Amino acid sequence: MTRHWLIKNARLINEGQSQDGDLRIRHGRIDQIGSGLTAASDETIIEARQRWLLPGMIDDQVHCREPGLTHKGDLQTESAAAVAGGVTSFMEMPNTRPPAVDIATLEAKFDLASRSALTNHSFYLGATNDNLEQIKQFDPRRACGIKIFMGASTGNLLVDNPDTLDAIFREAPGIVVTHCEDTPMITANQRDFEQRFGDTLSAEQHPLIRSREACMKSTQLALALARRHRTRLHVLHISSAEEAQLFEPGPIKSKRITAETCVHYLHFDAADYPRLGNFIKCNPAIKDARDRLALIAALAEGRIDVLATDHAPHTLAEKQQPYSSAPAGLPLVQFALQCALERVFAGQLTVHCVVERFAHAPARLFGVVQRGFLREGYWADLVLVDPHAPQTVSRADVFSRCGWSPFEGETFRSRIDATFVNGRRVWCDQKLDASTPGMRLEFAPRR
Repeated sequence: MTRHWLIKNARLINEGQSQDGDLRIRHGRIDQIGSGLTAASDETIIEARQRWLLPGMIDDQVHCREPGLTHKGDLQTESAAAVAGGVTSFMEMPNTRPPAVDIATLEAKFDLASRSALTNHSFYLGATNDNLEQIKQFDPRRACGIKIFMGASTGNLLVDNPDTLDAIFREAPGIVVTHCEDTPMITANQRDFEQRFGDTLSAEQHPLIRSREACMKSTQLALALARRHRTRLHVLHISSAEEAQLFEPGPIKSKRITAETCVHYLHFDAADYPRLGNFIKCNPAIKDARDRLALIAALAEGRIDVLATDHAPHTLAEKQQPYSSAPAGLPLVQFALQCALERVFAGQLTVHCVVERFAHAPARLFGVVQRGFLREGYWADLVLVDPHAPQTVSRADVFSRCGWSPFEGETFRSRIDATFVNGRRVWCDQKLDASTPGMRLEFAPRR
């Protein structure tokens, strides 16, 4: 039976405005927004008591590890972590086993998600040095985009042939998203540091090996290709002050080239490596405090358009290996929104900026149909946040299969009290309802 809801006396935060009011959910959609609304006989009332009601987060970059790497996570466990953190839709990367580098494998991932993902979802088609014909068949109305690893990746997903790169940017029928790091530069750095440090090489050298120069060189190449071919380009996980300055500030609707950064680049910096080591090892690397502050400023002024996670779970045992063997990536979706809101409480960002970057902007950028906003008629993907209820992160609270978080022991000044996906309350009072999967995202992409 479909359940209908009336959320009363919330602080509605949407499209640059905050207002006190009520929101009615019927048949999975936002039916009415107003004040003094009266509940119908078949509606359940939720008393918000001035808690913040936001559109759910649309995370444009996650790794759920299914198929093929499910000892780290799968679509059910990672989407459970997502809804517990207020993420209602995700876009998942192609570097699974097998990698999603052809249309049939891409559709197989959608089939898996239709049975187990608690969030709404989409998947990227991965580019390789030899799958241009598959890329030409890509339908941008049915999936989120084409992912190019312009830096080291697993399997054959590194695209390093200049002619192939040029052809992909020229022929891509949808938005191209890139991981930008220069592999030859990183390889040379790695060799140099291994000679200098030997067995004592540690995560503290990670941002020097995967250097800002490697990021800049690759990002500049992506920008040049996009400008040459008028490609819709979205550069993922910007990690340095220098890269941020490559992008134009301003509203996302007027841009063909956009940028994203992730919550961990706003929260951690190089001073955290001695304490956390491999637990904050990720690619691109977390860099200096000046980079962290520059990325926050770039989000505020609209140089960086989207805030995401790059959620990438690895097991505790994998992360406890020596630096050179430990994989890169952090599990982040469960506490990403709370992490971002810390920048609001610190006076560095407004709550409207956070909502713009994690919900409105990805909806506009990818053309997500009827999601990402508090608007009548839109799907009811919502998150209810208590901004006055501190939560200390404990390993016991982690839903991701990897079972740990880089935020363990930290106290966030807010708490995710409820998450709605397609009008269903899937998270409430620290309890999960995993009975109903989410939906495949639909897109109306702009050219």
